[in-house]
Amino acid sequence: MASLKEELDAARGRTCIDMVLRRARLVNVFSGEIHLTEIGIDQGKFAGIGSFPLARQEIDLAEKYVIPGLIDAHVHIESSHLCPEEFCSLLLAHGVTTAVVDPHEIANVLGAEGIRYMLRGVTDLPFNAFVVLPSCVPATALETSGARLEASDLKEFISHPKVIGLGEVMDYPAVLEARPDMAAKLKLPVSFRDGHAPGIAPQDLNAYYLAGIHTEHECSTATEARERLRRGFHLMLREGSAARNLLDLLPAVNAENAGRCLLVTDDRQPTDLLNQGSIDHLVRLAIQAGQPPVRVIQMATINAARALGLQGLGAVAPGFQADFVVLRDLKKFEIETVYWQGKEQSRGGVRPRFSRKGVDGLTDSVRLGDWRQDKLAVPAGNDGMKARVRVIGVQSHSLVTSALARELPIKAGFIQPDPEQEIAKIAVLERHHATGRLGVGFVHGLGLSKGAIASTVAHDSHNLVVVGMSDAEMDLAIKTCVRMGGGICLVAGTEVIGKLPLPVAGLMTTASPEDVARDLADLHTKAQALGVSPGVDPFMNLAFLSLPVIPELKLTDLGLVDVERFCLTELRLEGKAGPSGA
Repeated sequence: MASLKEELDAARGRTCIDMVLRRARLVNVFSGEIHLTEIGIDQGKFAGIGSFPLARQEIDLAEKYVIPGLIDAHVHIESSHLCPEEFCSLLLAHGVTTAVVDPHEIANVLGAEGIRYMLRGVTDLPFNAFVVLPSCVPATALETSGARLEASDLKEFISHPKVIGLGEVMDYPAVLEARPDMAAKLKLPVSFRDGHAPGIAPQDLNAYYLAGIHTEHECSTATEARERLRRGFHLMLREGSAARNLLDLLPAVNAENAGRCLLVTDDRQPTDLLNQGSIDHLVRLAIQAGQPPVRVIQMATINAARALGLQGLGAVAPGFQADFVVLRDLKKFEIETVYWQGKEQSRGGVRPRFSRKGVDGLTDSVRLGDWRQDKLAVPAGNDGMKARVRVIGVQSHSLVTSALARELPIKAGFIQPDPEQEIAKIAVLERHHATGRLGVGFVHGLGLSKGAIASTVAHDSHNLVVVGMSDAEMDLAIKTCVRMGGGICLVAGTEVIGKLPLPVAGLMTTASPEDVARDLADLHTKAQALGVSPGVDPFMNLAFLSLPVIPELKLTDLGLVDVERFCLTELRLEGKAGPSGA
């Protein structure tokens, strides 16, 4: 380790340093300008900018652009289906050198052991992966998760160097009511607390912020974004594989408030990561939408570092960690090379290869107990020809669903799905404790006209979710998921036409991103044979239909959830006035 005098001499250009970038066109996130300079790097940190005549390695960038390494300030690795090592490797190839990881998906299945696995996976990688502690396991009392984590359970992780915050606080009613269990989590000694409050009343945002929650990624409109910014929140502009809100939120961003805005992916599948990218994809979208490139790069770097208290990251400046990206073209955001602590990690989009940690004890997580196909049946309760029921309405590229009212046919005393109305049956089966419990309902907008799709990826409790046009096909899909130990399955008639095993907690695999992306692409093609539109991602949509913290109507193993009223509701309407969207 260098002495203070040696560090100061290196910064002044008076001693030989490890590396100098000559003729670098620096995108300076502090001054907001682009200027030609030399950049000095020594012992994994930036010595500074200016002139560095002596260096053991010299790189002439010929006026190519240099930016700080990109930061994804909020992401769930589990949603990529990849193990942590493969995920971080893929991000490096896209210029992302830092990610703040929320492991609440695997924690909802495996509890504290899931957090330990994530911490093992991201430790000792040439990548800055920080972990936030899940605040809502389970997310609500309206579903059954595989574990329950109280503040006392999280304390063992506080001293871990990778742990920096409290994960997204989805149960905002518990915050507003200052419930003791939530209050104890909010008092944990961490540097920041992450927000998640879709549909919260603007007045209640005051209390949410006062509770110490200062970031938010669940805005879907510019109006919601402005309400957060006015109260001091750091606004996370999200563009994932399911929820794509970036372009809708950009109108709320201006020169005066841009410093409070940052970019996140939240949930991103490997196909999108490989073909489009991570935060680099969001940067391109924002620049194409007319945002100034320097402002966008600030949102993807220094703004995120400041919002989350990541000292020494997010800028090319004296003493900052030497994480940076060399660009061939700024507006097109073409990445040439990626460096972490001054060492090259990726060139030309080729990702590094990391060895994987073991997954012993993380499999065998699908336990249904006494399962029978007849549990899927929905009795009509009368002899009429039609039954008026609540139906979950899927909205394009959104996690928000509509609460619809529809009339469905009755056959042999049971309510049926209706392909003419594009309405399928959906069920969520408790898969952690073998209780045999399930909720059954109906869904519109997935595009399914025949067959069945089942998955053990179902936010946030990750019970087994299945959608289909017949009980027999749904039953086969369910049994296939059990035999795989978790994963995604497609059924047509009596045949399993596609599957992706996800044996790690029923969420992840140790396969490569390329293999997972190939298998997912095959599943998407086969889903289209079941009637799913090419523009619809049925697996991502399916994964969020059981998430009872995002409006408006969801289904869990306990039944239909009216998210606006935060309570269970009946499937049948029987002479009642229809809910919104009817």
